[in-house]
Amino acid sequence: MKVFWVFSGQGAQKVGMGAGLYADNAAARRIFDIADQTLDWSVKELCFNGPVEKLTESRYCQPAIYTMSCAALEAFKLAYPEVRPLACAGLSLGEYAALYAGGAFSFEDGLRLVAKRGELMDEACRETDGAMASVLGGDEALVKEVCQNHDIDVANFNCPGQLVISGEKANVEQAIAALKEKRFRKIIPLQVAGAYHSRLMSGTGKKLQLLLEETPLQLPTVSVYHNYSAVSSKSLTELKENLAAQVAGSVRWEACVSKMIAAGGDAMIEFGPGNVLTGLLRRINSRVTGYNVNSVDSLVKLNLD
Repeated sequence: MKVFWVFSGQGAQKVGMGAGLYADNAAARRIFDIADQTLDWSVKELCFNGPVEKLTESRYCQPAIYTMSCAALEAFKLAYPEVRPLACAGLSLGEYAALYAGGAFSFEDGLRLVAKRGELMDEACRETDGAMASVLGGDEALVKEVCQNHDIDVANFNCPGQLVISGEKANVEQAIAALKEKRFRKIIPLQVAGAYHSRLMSGTGKKLQLLLEETPLQLPTVSVYHNYSAVSSKSLTELKENLAAQVAGSVRWEACVSKMIAAGGDAMIEFGPGNVLTGLLRRINSRVTGYNVNSVDSLVKLNLD
């Protein structure tokens, strides 16, 4: 079995995430404890007890999910020390946990970077009036055309038949109306703070680039497929450029997963809260087996034989 590892993105958070792992697994406990020592607020308190309103804010949500995902990974590595990934990837925020898994930076350095990323994205949301919507079914080229006509962007290419559009709220509303006229079967406005992965986040990308220059980084020891380019970096310069561009660029998740499968991956393990990526996998390639590690129970039930 050749496994590839993937990591949850923002939106998968829930109150109580990681509490069982913290109580029962020394490796996971260590990650949460380091997180609390690194930031000026308690990550484990927020993850385990909420409130959900605070856990939803990007500046808190992103470090919380990153920490929980890394804790799940370390718990898995303690149970399966011989299993190494063919490649890694993460959905948007999850790309940072994927880079940690690949050895690009320490947990602490990644956490500081993620915390600042969340703050910058919250700041951009307050300065703009953005919106997002999930578009299900229909022709991808037609969605791109409607986005272009209304000056918005395709934020996510998640799987066949599932795209997310993002941009100025008024323009997104007009695009939704245009798509309905073209008989798209289902369009769901998303409850988000702003227009993630759109041109409204371009200023955030520039600020993030400066932070990346100050963060100790090295090339991962395994291939980490970037959301922005859908390929792994060959240099540190390329890696930083991908991370900086990612916040305003499209998330090419379907391409990332397809390329890891093409490289030989025949099983996927999703680390972090929820099982969104496992669900997308079934739409991308139903022949590949998906597993989740997000609790003590999921780890106990995991069977990689």
